[in-house]
Amino acid sequence: MDRRIIIVTAVHAPSAHFLPDAYKSLCEQELPEGWTWHWLIQEDGRTDQVTPHVPHDERITFRQGRPGGPGVARMMALAHADGEYVKVLDADDQLSPGTLARDLAALEADPGLGWATSRVLDFLPDGSTAGFPGDPEPGPIERQAVVDYWAANDYRAQVHPATLFVRRDLLLALGGWMALPASEDTGLLLALNAVARGWFSSEVGLLYRKWEGQATGQAAHVDTVEREARMAVVEARARALDRFQWRYPGSA
Repeated sequence: MDRRIIIVTAVHAPSAHFLPDAYKSLCEQELPEGWTWHWLIQEDGRTDQVTPHVPHDERITFRQGRPGGPGVARMMALAHADGEYVKVLDADDQLSPGTLARDLAALEADPGLGWATSRVLDFLPDGSTAGFPGDPEPGPIERQAVVDYWAANDYRAQVHPATLFVRRDLLLALGGWMALPASEDTGLLLALNAVARGWFSSEVGLLYRKWEGQATGQAAHVDTVEREARMAVVEARARALDRFQWRYPGSA
C-alpha cells in the first residue's frame, strides 16, 4: 500500500475559485515510487459556493463545517489525516514543481527533523512574481532560530508558515494550529521550532497569491491592539515549550 502525504487546505467562498489552480499545481508534483497524496479540503462554513470549484478526483476529500477561521478548518480536516506527513496548501496558493518531493526527501533522510519549509515568491495580480530578502541558508534550521529571529524582526519569521511540511504525529502533539483570529499558522511554526529542528529549501516551494480578498490584506489583520495580543501569546507558547524542555524526537 502506498504511503501518504496529506495535503490540508482551508477554504472559504471568496477564495474557492482559486482551487483549480491549486489542484493543477498539486497534480504536477512527482513523488517517489510508493508514495501518493490525499487532498483534504475543508470549507470554513457551509455554503453552496465552494463545491462547484472542488475538482473531481478520488484523491480529494471535501468537507464542510461551522465557520471558525482557517485554523479551525485545518484542525477539522486533520481529524481525517491518515498519512505520515501533512503539507499545508492554502486555497489561493500554488505549489512549485518538485516541492513535495524535496520536503519528503529531507524528512525521510533525517528522522531528527520534525518539519520543513521552503522559499516563497509573491504571486502578484498581473501574473508576475516577487521575492524578498532574508531567507536562511538552505539546510537544517536549529531549534529556537525562527523564534529568536521573529522576535527580533517585528514579528516576521525568516521562513513562511504557508510552506509547512510536518510530521503528522508532531503536529498533533503540539495541538495543531492556534486558536487565534489570524497568525494561527505562525503560532504553529514557532511552536515546532521550539521543540524540533527543521529544514529550509532555497528552491522556490510556493507561489503566495496576493489578491484583494485575502485575509492578511484586510484592515483587521494589522489592528495594533489585536496584533500585539496575537504576537504575545504566540511567543509565550513557544517560550513555554522551550522552558519545559520538551523535545522532538526525544528528551535529549
